[in-house]
Amino acid sequence: MFSLQIDTARSWRGGQNQVLLTARGLHARGHRVVVVAHPDGELRKRLPADMEVVSLAARSEVDLPAAWRLSRVIRELQPDVIHAHDPHGVAVAATALSIASPPRRPSLIAARRVDFHLKGNSFSRWKYRQVDRFVSASDAIRAMLLEDGVPAERAVTVHEGIDVDRVVAIEPLNVREEYWFPPHSFIVGNIAALVPHKGQKYLIDAAAIVVREMPEVRFLVLGEGELRPSLEQQIKHLHLGQHVVLAGFRADVLAVLKGLDLFVMSSVTEGLGTSLLDAMAAARPIVATRTGGIPEVVVHAETGLLTPPRDARALATAILELLRDEAKRRQMAEAGFARVSQRFSVDLMVEETLAVYAALTGTTRAAGTSSPRTAG
Repeated sequence: MFSLQIDTARSWRGGQNQVLLTARGLHARGHRVVVVAHPDGELRKRLPADMEVVSLAARSEVDLPAAWRLSRVIRELQPDVIHAHDPHGVAVAATALSIASPPRRPSLIAARRVDFHLKGNSFSRWKYRQVDRFVSASDAIRAMLLEDGVPAERAVTVHEGIDVDRVVAIEPLNVREEYWFPPHSFIVGNIAALVPHKGQKYLIDAAAIVVREMPEVRFLVLGEGELRPSLEQQIKHLHLGQHVVLAGFRADVLAVLKGLDLFVMSSVTEGLGTSLLDAMAAARPIVATRTGGIPEVVVHAETGLLTPPRDARALATAILELLRDEAKRRQMAEAGFARVSQRFSVDLMVEETLAVYAALTGTTRAAGTSSPRTAG
């Protein structure tokens, strides 16, 4: 199987990590993979040296020069499938296919990792009509695609996966020492871009409630984004300067994660939440919101606690409950590690992705391999 994997982002977030894991997994299984990535992007920098790469900078969804260049790549390489991992990637691939008119049209697959509705403008409707299969990161995303009119047979769920062994092998960072937190403090962490749908403002409101009950708790928020100024102002207004740290982007985020006592995801909407998978692989107990694909990852009262989104008081109550119960934290951490190892491994994700490719191209696969779900 020969696939062209496309991601046009410059930044490094969960989606880019999934592209990297997919490409590595396919390559390790002997399949030819060519990754189309931004020349100055983080994905391009992190790809293995022996992987074929095409540099492409798409300035917008309607970037005809980029589409023209990609059309020549498609005609020259003739891949079996094109797997586009971001909206700009889908747009440039759909346009390139219409320009290239290759002798054998490759199947176009669109990854869908956000629980946002498809845009309704004419160009978006056109580009998504060119997609042969939508691969959703969760059943919640797939259900939203069906609401948007995507036929059921064109949408499948392939849950995102992580390299559990890699997370296990990472040495934890001494977070208390790194950030000058008190030696006996509890460290509650959040890892996400500072954007509205990640809900950090509700986490900071929850932090104000928590520290009134347990002053020794410290909150560490990793990530960058447009909300930094407003979150800094919120922290100042609530007099939380000694209790909440906006730590920005860190390349060693998994080492930081392993140094936490509790991981919290405060999202208002969430496709799946690969940070949750990382936290489970790091054997961290979890508090998260009951939204999007999160309940497909976190089993309430078993691997973590789920609260309603936009509810700071409920979030604080759950955080306090786990911080006060060491045995429950340990039990949930162990259950979470077992669940992520069995249900969300990178090997399972790659095998299910290959099943999508095989179904589209009519190739056969080895017996006993996993298949993606078309009902959720």
